[in-house]
Amino acid sequence: MGAEDSFLTIAAGIVIPISEIQVETSRSSGPGGQHVNKTETRVTLRLALSATSSIDAASKARVLEKLARRLTRSGEILVSCGRHREREQNLREALDRLERLLQDAWHRDPPRKKTRPSAGSKERRLAEKRHTTQRKRSRQSPPDE
Repeated sequence: MGAEDSFLTIAAGIVIPISEIQVETSRSSGPGGQHVNKTETRVTLRLALSATSSIDAASKARVLEKLARRLTRSGEILVSCGRHREREQNLREALDRLERLLQDAWHRDPPRKKTRPSAGSKERRLAEKRHTTQRKRSRQSPPDE
């Protein structure tokens, strides 16, 4: 990993140093025979978002809220990769996944502009309701007189 890879870029001016991410390795699953049984190629990244100083408190709260389902009990985000045979490839892919995850959580959808339904759509909706009412009325038995 070079100097350009020493940060995760979340948004313009928001970066998280790689030094704040804990990297763990373990044995990968799947086929591979002796190689997979003796090498630790799976990479798991742990990022304690609440402890990072790279993000201001308001933004951190928004990201934590969006990623609430991905957090551990201790408030860490875990990302694992064991797809490749080489640890470096798994590390690169896990970092890319973490970066994308944080970027997606950081992104704020623009507020929805309220629009009124068109006259045609209102008329179609009411016509469909009248049709449904008529269909259900036709199923009823005639009233007793």
